[in-house]
Order: sequence, then C-alpha cells, then structure tokens
Amino acid sequence: MPLNQLSAALACALLAALTIFQVALIAGAPLGRMAWGGQHRILPANLRIGSAFSIVVYALFAYAALSKAGLVPLLVNHSFTAITMWVMTAYFALGVVMNGISRSKPERLIMTPAAGALAVLYLVLALH
Repeated sequence: MPLNQLSAALACALLAALTIFQVALIAGAPLGRMAWGGQHRILPANLRIGSAFSIVVYALFAYAALSKAGLVPLLVNHSFTAITMWVMTAYFALGVVMNGISRSKPERLIMTPAAGALAVLYLVLALH
C-alpha cells in the first residue's frame, strides 16, 4: 500500500476512534476530563453540541484524506485538496499545542498524542 493511502487509512481509523469518543461524550459518558479543557466529568449540553459538531468535522477531514490519497472521488479540484491538507496539518499541530497546555492531565496524556499523530499523517498527505 502506498504511503499516502496508508496515511489516509490510519488518519481515518484515528478519526473513527475520536468519533466514538465524541459519541460517548454526547451520550453522557463520564469522560469529559479528556476533552474540551477537561473542566467537566460529564459534558453540559453546549459542549455536547460541540462534540456533535466535531463528528461532522471529523467526517469531512476523513473524506479529504481519502480524497487526497485517491481512494474516493475528489469533490473539488486537486489544488484545493492540496491546500486543505496543509490547513489540516496546521490545525492538528495547533491541537498538539492546545491539548499540551490543557489543565487536564487526562486530556494532555491522550489528546496531545492523538493530535500529534494526525498532524504527522496529514503532513504526509500534504507532501504526497
């Protein structure tokens, strides 16, 4: 499997895991210390809405990765998709910083490496 396809598949797997996590948060699982700054054990309604929005964003990110790797049809042109990979790389790199400075130790320990892995995977996609 080519590196770009492997990167897209791994990014999608990680995004799927994050989606499951967000669904658990929406359902009221006591995992809130690992998300949204770790201020709540069980998320309040407004952060549950944020988690639902995150799921939609993850789906778009996954489709973009698969599209860049040639595994699904492009919805837009190649140039836009290439720029999108760089934007997503920067987004996840910023996620590393934001999760890394969280006051929540569980969030720092779990979400920082997840964002780092996604930043690297999207960087690979941006470079190929």
